[in-house]
Amino acid sequence: MEHHQLDPARVQSAHRLDEQELEERRGQLDRFLQVAAPKLDHLFGLVGNSGCAVLLTDESGIVLDQRCTNADASIFDDWGLALGADWSEASEGTNGIGTCLTEKRQITIHRDEHFLARNIGMSCMDAPIFGDDGRLLAALDVSSARADQTAAYNRLIGAMVTQTARAIEADYFRASFPKARIVVADGGDSDAAVLLALDSDDLVIGATRGARRVFGLEAQGRLRPRPASDLLGRDDGPSGFEKAERAAVMRALVRADGNVSEAARALGVGRATLYRRMRRLGIAD
Repeated sequence: MEHHQLDPARVQSAHRLDEQELEERRGQLDRFLQVAAPKLDHLFGLVGNSGCAVLLTDESGIVLDQRCTNADASIFDDWGLALGADWSEASEGTNGIGTCLTEKRQITIHRDEHFLARNIGMSCMDAPIFGDDGRLLAALDVSSARADQTAAYNRLIGAMVTQTARAIEADYFRASFPKARIVVADGGDSDAAVLLALDSDDLVIGATRGARRVFGLEAQGRLRPRPASDLLGRDDGPSGFEKAERAAVMRALVRADGNVSEAARALGVGRATLYRRMRRLGIAD
């Protein structure tokens, strides 16, 4: 009431963007929406027949994608849970989408916990999704129109929403680094996706928000590359060029199933040269 000058008795539904504005918003996140679509379909397959809608918004609370049954479509449309609707806290007060985006955490807003009186007939379970740069990217929402929705059922749906949000976040991270090797790291007690993107030199060039927090990396934005061994705690062993050469020889030998001649051809050196290097590096015949 004080910060956004909202009246809890306001009756009009959420503000909606026009078609052109909505398409512009969707265009800005086109690749993300393509990555997320299969996960939205799967989640809707689990909850859609129980009177729930699945929605995906951008970081400002604008609904960019939606799944609901034809039988429930008019109910959600009357509430403003539709494409282009603005569900930020500035527009709707306390609600699943807006409060999730404001607090950047998983949240459930059950019926009369909503700020606007006209929204107290719904329950909303939400989880944030963060981009490959660690910044808030979207919110995943499941809203229910069922009057008999219980707190226990909300917790079950909330767990599915959180799991799906983390899966979308991980898929989008992988899609953002198509040429990198993706390492799943130990996140300890973290429920977030803890993924690192490594280039061909084993340098960490990307990290999810969870990984940035676990490893103490830059919280947001471009990541300063650093050796994966510095983060993962491996013993470096031989240093410098000796280490790199030994690793290259070992990889070639393993790929050739121990055949030195084949490994030498793969490395572009003669068989005798490879034997000399193997002896110098302490690699047994």
